Amino acid sequence: MATTDRRRPYLRIAEDIRRDIASGRYALGEQLPVARELAERYSVAMMTIGNALAVLRDEGLIETRQGAGSFVIRTPEDKVAPAPAEEHSEEFRVLSQQLREIRQHMEKLTVRLDELDARTRPEQ
Repeated sequence: MATTDRRRPYLRIAEDIRRDIASGRYALGEQLPVARELAERYSVAMMTIGNALAVLRDEGLIETRQGAGSFVIRTPEDKVAPAPAEEHSEEFRVLSQQLREIRQHMEKLTVRLDELDARTRPEQ
């Protein structure tokens, strides 16, 4: 019996594009297909593609330039050296910690919502 990927579509799409970047399908500096093309390829709404690209931006793999598209700026294998702690103010460190905690809570909520969605969805 095949298992079904229960992650949100935008997370699956982000993972797919991440794999394409890692494999060299999209090289450093190369532009990704425009959102409309990606939406058609994955048969999803533009908002879903926007969310997938946001994940990749947050990971530092792509940058989106207004009116120009999204470009690969780093591969998943590249290690980004963290800035030395002394370069940041105390306020920055506090906000960074709060952001990490918010992300952890959001991840837990996403898992719970996915589980609830799976339980309430009619069997297919």
